[in-house]
Amino acid sequence: MLDDGAAATVVVPTKNEAQNIVPFLASLPPDIELIVVDSSDDETAALIAALRPAHTRIITAQVNIPTARQMGAEVARTPWVVFTDADVVFTHDYFERLRTYSQVHALYGLKQSADGYPHYYRWFTSGQRVLDWCGVPAVSGSNFVVRRDVLMAVGGFDVALSCNEDSELGWRIARSGYTIRLATDLVVFARDQRRLERGATRKMLHSLVRCTLLYTGLMPKKWRSSDWGYWADA
Repeated sequence: MLDDGAAATVVVPTKNEAQNIVPFLASLPPDIELIVVDSSDDETAALIAALRPAHTRIITAQVNIPTARQMGAEVARTPWVVFTDADVVFTHDYFERLRTYSQVHALYGLKQSADGYPHYYRWFTSGQRVLDWCGVPAVSGSNFVVRRDVLMAVGGFDVALSCNEDSELGWRIARSGYTIRLATDLVVFARDQRRLERGATRKMLHSLVRCTLLYTGLMPKKWRSSDWGYWADA
């Protein structure tokens, strides 16, 4: 089993996720701790409060996603933190499988599609496997499990980044000598394909270029806070 009996808190940033939050909540075990950092101006927070009043904390803050993830981790009180997004659902046995891992400091799983764009997700997961084989963690913030003490030891998320904060943190964990593993049996399913609808090739190139610049240290400081249009409305 994971150290400390796999006691974990799920941390999710939300911004106007009313159309996604109901199935997301339904995919969580009722007894797992959930921290939501909400920047919405729709009914997302109200839905969460109504549908999951127990084991749930909602923090209202107008912050970017890396800051939201970091805020959630800082108030979590469990040894492990599961970072994810509101537009996914967990497989029914995700948290049971999580408890089978040992001798690790961080895990990242696969993100597949609930419907649509199978070729993109097949490419994405194949890329994760290849990079893992090369010793480079290819982390998705939708499916990222980290020991809380390790997260704090490496300095947490880079809140200056507007996206790719998940990948950057994964590399920093590995470079600091901690064990980070690709867990192919820990799967989440994406339900909201709006960014892919704007162009799967565009999204793929965006990730490749930004991650290459970040990994090699060639990203100019003034570019780090720009998302290059990633979060523009679909």
